[in-house]
Amino acid sequence: MSWNKPIRQIHRWLSIAFTMAVIVNIVAMGMEEPAVWVGALALIPLAVLLLTGLYLFVLPYANKRRTD
Repeated sequence: MSWNKPIRQIHRWLSIAFTMAVIVNIVAMGMEEPAVWVGALALIPLAVLLLTGLYLFVLPYANKRRTD
């Protein structure tokens, strides 16, 4: 089973979640007393984005090595 398509889809949706979390973080920073948990809200999708992004980055090199 090829994991390429599901990983790409997860990466795309997580990028949207990360963008929304950053926007919420910016809005919360404008408030009088921002909540601490709002700052950490963007870190969850960012960590998974890092893993999926690294996988997608290495994928062409791994395929090239397999074909050579």
